[in-house]
Amino acid sequence: QLQLVESGGGLVLPGESLTLSCTASSGTMASYAIGWFRQAPGEDREGIACITDNDDDNTNYVDDVKGRFTISRDNAKNTVYLRMSALKPEDAAVYFCAAGETTQKAFCIKEIFMDYWGQGTQVTVSS
Repeated sequence: QLQLVESGGGLVLPGESLTLSCTASSGTMASYAIGWFRQAPGEDREGIACITDNDDDNTNYVDDVKGRFTISRDNAKNTVYLRMSALKPEDAAVYFCAAGETTQKAFCIKEIFMDYWGQGTQVTVSS
């Protein structure tokens, strides 16, 4: 059983950067695809970035965050990161990480393919 814990959320000004971490408190993440999802108030949860366990061409981003967000993983630390830059007020949401067994980057950004979820961390972008 994989248990995921997100951290790093907080309040930032528009244009600033923030890095979220997703760590496995139980189990090993290395063989899983990891996705980052977010849910704003009144909105459905959406996948924004994911990374598979493959070595090459293993990341996927939605257009809204492409070029601003970077997902990476450090298997030695059992952690996946989401580096967010040039944050906008519309990026404000609860951010969740999730793990799934899929090896396809097209799938790991979709909730239906993810089996384990963290509790989420709040990101607020406001002046």
